Order: sequence, then structure tokens, then C-alpha cells
Amino acid sequence: MTIQVTIDGEHIHDIESFYEEINRVFMAEEDWKLGASLDAFDDLLYGGYGIAKEAKKVELIWKNAEKSRLGLGYAVTKAYYEQKLQPGSSYNKALFQEKLQDLEGGQGQTYFDLLVTIIAEHTNVTLVLA
Repeated sequence: MTIQVTIDGEHIHDIESFYEEINRVFMAEEDWKLGASLDAFDDLLYGGYGIAKEAKKVELIWKNAEKSRLGLGYAVTKAYYEQKLQPGSSYNKALFQEKLQDLEGGQGQTYFDLLVTIIAEHTNVTLVLA
């Protein structure tokens, strides 16, 4: 079974609002919500829960994707990496320092790019940027 899922970039202006939109669309019938985590988003696309639970294939239509690209762009991504580098953080600081340097050097991925990369790694998901 293939399902078609539409998220709307008009609702996405930062990382928190991306996950709010994902929860609104994918998790409406669940009694819990997905956390703001790239790993959690990746897990969601495997189809173990949410509306994709029974689907063999998912067509993910991302309306107003350009607005999301801007909202999840350089500034938001830089702040995301800097948060991971805060004193006391349990994250791999060397990794996030490298990612931050790549971003600042114009070679790194934005948060939007990271999401698109995660989606592309799922052969069961077709992404349509509209």
C-alpha cells in the first residue's frame, strides 16, 4: 500500500515548527509525539508508527518547500550546531564543530539539506518538493 502525505512549508520556519508539522501530519492518530531529533525523523520514515505504519511506500509532498528551505537555512542550522557545542553538552563536540566549520565555510548542509538527505536514504519514500 502506498500513502500520500503532504506537509506544508508555510507552517515551517524553524526546527521546532518542522517537528510540529511532522507530528500534525504523521502522528495525528498516535497518543505521543515525535521529538525534535533527526534520528527520530529517520526512524519515523521506516514506517513503524504514525500514519506510515502500514504503508509499504510513502509519497511525501512538501508544499512550499522553498519557504522551509529558508526557514531551516543557515542561521537556524548554525544555532543548532552551536547548541550542540555548549559546555556540558553530551554530544560529539568534535563532529559538531566540524559541521559548524563546514557550514560557515559554505560547504556544510543546512538543516533542510539534512532532512532531504535523510528522506533520500529511504527507498520506500518518494519526496516531491513543491
